[in-house]
Amino acid sequence: MTAPNELRLLPWSGPEGKPCYLSTDDREGYMSRLADNIEAVQLGTAAELLEQASDKLDDQGTGSEDLRRLAKDLTGALRDVLRVATSRGDLLAVSDPHCP
Repeated sequence: MTAPNELRLLPWSGPEGKPCYLSTDDREGYMSRLADNIEAVQLGTAAELLEQASDKLDDQGTGSEDLRRLAKDLTGALRDVLRVATSRGDLLAVSDPHCP
């Protein structure tokens, strides 16, 4: 089994928004692949939202309700992207033998 500092932060939250972690020696296992796939979807969604945001912000006719919805969606996407970045950064640190 992996050491405690080698736990993978998963791209979803548990009850009450608490982080979920995976402890496995198999980076090609089912849960690792599931996490990879969900991260890919989250990053794709963030990219799409960014494009939509650019379009809506350029449109002078965009109403305040649309902007509020967009801000809420972007906030969720940013939260997901930060979790992915943290998880991948942790994985890189564990795999780098020169990292303290």
